[in-house]
Amino acid sequence: MIDILLRNAWLYIDRGWEIPDGWIAIDGGRVHAVGGPELPCPPARQVIDARGRLVTPGLVNAHHHMWQNLTRAYAPVTRSSLFTLLEKLFPLWAMLDADAVYLATCTGMVELLLGGCTTSMDQLYAHPAPELTDAQFRAAREVGLRFYATRGSITRTVAGRGLAPAAIVQDEDTVLADCERLVHLHHDPRPGAMGRVALGPAALYLVSARIMRESVSMAERYNLRLHTHLAEDVDEDEYCLNVHGCTPTEYLERMGWATPRTWLAHYIYAAPDEIDRMARAGVAVVQCPGAGMLTDGGAADAMDLRARGMHVGVGSNGAAANDSASMWLETRNAMLVGRGRNGPESMVARDALDMATRGSAACLGWADEIGHLCPGACADLVLWHMSDVALAGAMTDPVEAWLRCGPATAHTTIVNGRVLVENCEPRLTGLPDILRAHAAQARRIQQLH
Repeated sequence: MIDILLRNAWLYIDRGWEIPDGWIAIDGGRVHAVGGPELPCPPARQVIDARGRLVTPGLVNAHHHMWQNLTRAYAPVTRSSLFTLLEKLFPLWAMLDADAVYLATCTGMVELLLGGCTTSMDQLYAHPAPELTDAQFRAAREVGLRFYATRGSITRTVAGRGLAPAAIVQDEDTVLADCERLVHLHHDPRPGAMGRVALGPAALYLVSARIMRESVSMAERYNLRLHTHLAEDVDEDEYCLNVHGCTPTEYLERMGWATPRTWLAHYIYAAPDEIDRMARAGVAVVQCPGAGMLTDGGAADAMDLRARGMHVGVGSNGAAANDSASMWLETRNAMLVGRGRNGPESMVARDALDMATRGSAACLGWADEIGHLCPGACADLVLWHMSDVALAGAMTDPVEAWLRCGPATAHTTIVNGRVLVENCEPRLTGLPDILRAHAAQARRIQQLH
């Protein structure tokens, strides 16, 4: 007898494969089988009736900073450009400790689950205290989200022509030693892993050339992925030209990062020939459309990047740039940005869903197991809820209705075969206590009394 049977659903299994009135069988944390009304459902210990709702693979968040929810909607930065925003927030993040990061990660992961996300990376690049990434893994184990920690770093201070204050800057040897420690302690390369580690220097203007180069060496040594922000803001172009005498893409190539191990956050301000070179090198890109609109940074032309051969995923980004971490909302934003940029014929809901599932999974190098519901895939999926009023009149295409109508939230979120959201409510024990403790940490860090 299988563990869970979800039936009477409009199943979106993978691009080009949908089953109206379908069922999906889950066993041992994997998709056991899928079928339609012509096939008998197998017996199961738990049966979930979808009642005609849409079921999709869990959305995959390919760029996030969960710890930033401790400074969410921080009023003094709401009218700031990217570089000014960072200069104002860095001193607050200097007060992070392991308890604060644990609480922020728990809260952030529950928010992601409610928004239909089942796997998320997180780039933690401010390390004013030890073992902050360890606190994130503790939170991930307790919440149950599939987690890809991206050990970020800052090694350049304001005095060193960077932006960061000394309190959140680490020396190069400390960064590299802690990256190795985390890989040995937390990185699980096995199929079906619940926790993995990538290397993520914050940005070319925040780390040294040594960190960029040695991150590549370590990634090759341990078969890890590489992640950084690139070409996010026009100020970055000017900075890179003045300091390095080249564009951000050219600098990335100099550092040896033009490799299939690499996925980039944003990549908005790049020339067509640079995009083509990155595509040929196998580099992937994650679009964060909500963050781009809030900071006036814009967003990469996702459909153009895909046409040039790049894998393109979707990310929520952190609260420094985007105060919401609903991956449903970001997937909708991706569709709206694409249609607004190139016209209504350029992009449909299935394109955006493909980006937020298969595309994001490819960014993480994990498209064999997550981002789809083919038999054998990890049992990470979402049964979506929308009000009857919002769906009134939407009779022909539930996937288009899912993004064009709304808002949508997760009715049921399953990760690794475990039900983590049920009837639109998270099942995490002790969540009210976590939220109270989180509020106390946010007040401390924002220096509110």
